[in-house]
Order: sequence, then C-alpha cells, then structure tokens
Amino acid sequence: MPERDGYAPGTPSWVDLTTPDLEGAKAFYGSLFGWEAVDAGPETGGYHNFTSGGRRVAGVGPIMGEGQPTYWSTYFATDDVDALAGRVRDAGGHVLAGPMDVMDAGRMAVFVHPAAGMFGAWQAGTHTGAQLVNEPVSLSWNALMTRDVDGATRFLEAIFGLTVETQDFGGAPYGVLTVDGEGVGGVSAMPPGVPDEAPAFWNISFSVADADATLAKAQELGGAVLLEPFDMDTVGRVAGLADPYGAAFSIVALNP
Repeated sequence: MPERDGYAPGTPSWVDLTTPDLEGAKAFYGSLFGWEAVDAGPETGGYHNFTSGGRRVAGVGPIMGEGQPTYWSTYFATDDVDALAGRVRDAGGHVLAGPMDVMDAGRMAVFVHPAAGMFGAWQAGTHTGAQLVNEPVSLSWNALMTRDVDGATRFLEAIFGLTVETQDFGGAPYGVLTVDGEGVGGVSAMPPGVPDEAPAFWNISFSVADADATLAKAQELGGAVLLEPFDMDTVGRVAGLADPYGAAFSIVALNP
C-alpha cells in the first residue's frame, strides 16, 4: 500500500536525517530524488519535511551540538511512547531523549540498546508519518545490522511485540520483523567490512526507478558509493551510498 495515513504500533513509520549542512542536504536530496523541503515552522529549530508529489516522505534537521554525527534515523510507530519507554528500560535499553511533545505533530522519544542500536518512536498527532512508501523516491525498508541478532530480536519482541521469521537470502539467514504477519523490517548480522567499533545500526532503503542511474547521479552530486549495485533475489537491484556529509543509506529498484 504505497499511500499511508497511519501505521500499526511496531511498524517503522518515519525516517529523518540529521546533517551539518541543512541547505546542502536539501539541495542534494532535492536533486537526487526530486524532493521538496517544507519548513516545519520556526519553533522546530530548522526541521523540514521532505515531500514527493506533496506527500511527506522523510524529514531533515540540523545537528544540535558540536561533534554530533550525520545520520539517518528510523522511528517506530507507537500508541503510547511513555509506556514504550518503560518497556525499553525494563528490557535493557536506555532513553536518550524524551518522551516529549512536538507541538501538535506528535510525541516522540529516542532510545538505544547494545544489540538493537539507536532508534526513535513516534506517537502520531497531526503528523502520522510517511504518507508514501514503496514507490520510487520513498521509504522502502528499514533493516537492523547487529552483531547480536538473538539479543536484538528478543529486545524488539519485548518492547514492540515484533516476531521474527527467518528466511534465506542468498544463502545467508535473514530475519524479517513482522506485525500481525506482515513484514515491516529486517534484522541481520553485521555485514563484512564494518569496523569492529561500529555499533548496531538501522539501515534505511529508499525505492528508486533505476538503482544504477541513481547511484551515478549521487556521485555527480558529491555522494560516495558504499556498495556497488547488485541484484538481490526476490527483492530487486540494491546499492549503498553516502551523501556528501557522510550519512549512509541504501537504494533499491524493486522487482515488479
């Protein structure tokens, strides 16, 4: 269902970018994906919503302190972010920020867990999350890369009620996170080549019409190739890249 007006609890519902160069990031993603950046208001500290065809697809905001890295964040839908924060603590995670109200848009918090990485939660108000998914230039998939798959899946089950179905992708096990039997995300072992000191992280994939052409355009705009395009069985053609400021993400040209 490409167009969305809400998400079941435990489903990734929003992604946003924290960047050291707000204007540069707006220009890069505007050129790469054709996104328009809409100011969320002066009280949001520079936060913008990226839109495609007038529908929200992602967010972007400036870093808040010196030394803060640039990165894409995943937010999970919840109907009670305060109760979720309690479950996170009980399951061995930590609350990094919130819970807090974001005007009438919603209520949010940011968490971290050794095996499940850093992620956010969003209790929708007027802002219900991404309004377009699984269509070119919109969010397609959120996948956790971790060195402790079992610990991560136990944690995500405890806080969200997510269940995991293990599937075979290219000869390697891959966990599909499900809500009421529907796949909403993935979890897998940390890919080779990632530095030992790197923590678990959520990789964000955006759908595109042509992965090779999009990757070439990203390079022209100052982006970097992290993973050359390759065909993934049953999924599509996938590539990994970073924007000019170092924020990593993936693109996928989905199979019909």
